Amino acid sequence: MSSAPDNDPLDDAATDAAPPHRRARRKEARPGELVDAALALFVEKGFAATRVEEVAARAGVSKGTLFLYFPSKEELFKAVVRETIAGRFTEWNEELDRFDGSNAELVRYCMHSWWERIGMTAASGITKLVMSEAGMFPEIAAFYQQEVVGPGYNLLRRVLQRGMDSGEFRPLQLEYAVYSLIAPMIFLLMWKHSMAPCCPASQQIDPVSFIDSQVSLLLGGMLASG
Repeated sequence: MSSAPDNDPLDDAATDAAPPHRRARRKEARPGELVDAALALFVEKGFAATRVEEVAARAGVSKGTLFLYFPSKEELFKAVVRETIAGRFTEWNEELDRFDGSNAELVRYCMHSWWERIGMTAASGITKLVMSEAGMFPEIAAFYQQEVVGPGYNLLRRVLQRGMDSGEFRPLQLEYAVYSLIAPMIFLLMWKHSMAPCCPASQQIDPVSFIDSQVSLLLGGMLASG
């Protein structure tokens, strides 16, 4: 699965000849550009079809420069996931700790916030990529499970547990109730990156209205009866 780091000898020679301080400055300046380029190409073409040479070219550097920061395409993919999705779980958990509204409001906030910070961005295409290519690349699927699915599951479980502890939500089977929140989000991502570009305007889904509808349906099943 790994892309062999077939560095260009001329690029290597130029790198070796450069003073250490110059290499350090370049290394600090380039990773963000490479991650942005990789994200765009992974979403456009998928993991298998994206070549590291294309990523380097889009970022405006040589392939050898790319390998200074990311020794393989898998490591580049991991950097994309950490930078665009996984790295946000700290702030999301902190927001949950500070949230002082009702649990119904928290569920609505979580789903809308997720759409604004992930769904509306290029990172929304990563979920479709992983689901489409997991069979061919189990390593990236396992990484995504560890860095995104697991933390996301735990965060939403905390949200539902908060509602149960306060008495606002009825007793729920948490290990499965969490997926009731996740499923609409996955549908929306898959729709956006598959059928949406092909559908006529009359059949398009408005994401915000869809989320509002799903939240209302979910809360109707979770709220404790008066």
